[in-house]
Amino acid sequence: MSNIKKSWLATKPIAHRGLHETNKPENSIPAFKAAIEHGYPIELDIQLCADDIIVVFHDYNIERMTGQNRMMKDVFSSELSLLMLAGTDFSIPTLEQVLEFVDGKVPILIEIKNEGKAGKLEEILCKRLIGYNGEFAIESFNPFSILAVKKKCPDFIVGQLSKKFKEKSFFKDVVLTNCWLNAITKPDFVAYRIEDIPNRVIEKAKSKGLLICGWTISNEKDLKKAVRYCDNYIFENIRP
Repeated sequence: MSNIKKSWLATKPIAHRGLHETNKPENSIPAFKAAIEHGYPIELDIQLCADDIIVVFHDYNIERMTGQNRMMKDVFSSELSLLMLAGTDFSIPTLEQVLEFVDGKVPILIEIKNEGKAGKLEEILCKRLIGYNGEFAIESFNPFSILAVKKKCPDFIVGQLSKKFKEKSFFKDVVLTNCWLNAITKPDFVAYRIEDIPNRVIEKAKSKGLLICGWTISNEKDLKKAVRYCDNYIFENIRP
């Protein structure tokens, strides 16, 4: 995307999992409603549930947000309306419900949660987003997810998520930390954890003209760093 640095990805701070607070849980319709009311683009997380419906939810295990010790991949879409988020009356939404609700009112930054084989989730996502009446971009820690999206929909805006991994894994700690696969996936932007910035990865990405997005900004110290080193940022617990 030739004018990405003039787009919403560079000019409007992005609300992490919506504009959430105690009575508006992360990745919930109320949190997205609040972001829309304040004019913020929305960052959200997606993954597949048991019957291959895309759900908007961050963790692979749903216990933190629902109290039930289950994996999302084992949950059927028919159960979602019964799974209340953080003790509220709001349940886990599907991507379809979120897209219908947002309906292009603000841009959406979609994070693909996929540590497995890329392909199925990415294809279902692409099919749904083709013709969506609104601005969006896609990001993932998994470079193969990015590659799958670009193969299916080469015109979609995609970004590589990263951070300084410390998991005693060469692939994560070296390859992903340093975004080595960017040479193959050719992302439009890099979203890097703010506590790990500045670094050579960001410097190299900037030299290649990539947009830099810092995550997740939650205090004034983070904000100052993001303003200094990044084109834009994803935030929570503060109001830009």
